[in-house]
Amino acid sequence: MPRIALTCEYDGSAFVGYQIQDNGRSVQQVLTEALEKLYKEEIKITGCSRTDAGVHARGHVSSADVPFYIPVEKLPLAINALLPQDLAVKKAVYVNGDFNARFNSLGKRYVYRIYAAPIRSPLHASYAYYSSYEPDVDKMAQAAKLFEGEHDFAAFCAAGGSQHTTVRRLNSVNVERKDNTIEIEVQGEAFLYNMVRIIAGTLFYVGIGKIKVDEIADIIESRERKRAGKTLPPEGLTLEEVYYDWDRYIV
Repeated sequence: MPRIALTCEYDGSAFVGYQIQDNGRSVQQVLTEALEKLYKEEIKITGCSRTDAGVHARGHVSSADVPFYIPVEKLPLAINALLPQDLAVKKAVYVNGDFNARFNSLGKRYVYRIYAAPIRSPLHASYAYYSSYEPDVDKMAQAAKLFEGEHDFAAFCAAGGSQHTTVRRLNSVNVERKDNTIEIEVQGEAFLYNMVRIIAGTLFYVGIGKIKVDEIADIIESRERKRAGKTLPPEGLTLEEVYYDWDRYIV
């Protein structure tokens, strides 16, 4: 059977997350239903990441075995015709049998967005955390660099995760202001439960003076969740990109 890899974009506002759950509409469920309508067979898909309820994606990747070939240039159009407005396949490729969207990922890039202005923006409300405070972006950028490298990120993990270890490596953490939006970009090999949202909340606290830049290293070393910043809400988070060695898998 051919295997496909689908790069999807979705607005997470009306989803309970990526993974199929009993309590509502999930990305995996809606995408599976569309594929089964297209191929007229039961399809099982594997996602690269279980994004939480309300989290968005610009480059989420899923893989699935399908019963027959459809030309790769027509595949996104065929699937999108069966999908709702808040989910779309941006790109499709055929991959060999070794490819698994979850286990072959080399890393991910997330961006957390904070809309900082005296007046809130309804047009940004679904895609950024609103702050009436004006954070110090320079201090946030300084603190961000202290998260880079390999650390035990237990202080930045919410309860309920299933990880065996809280040690993770972050390749880069950057903070940049674009007009009224502050973007916190985090690239890493793997992430803990709510890790990016807690890092974003900690950097936000640095920006508004609740945490000092020189306290970040101690917070990481402490492994105490209570010392880090708050978990910022899901609407500000977008999974921007997932990395693979595509040359190894595309057929």
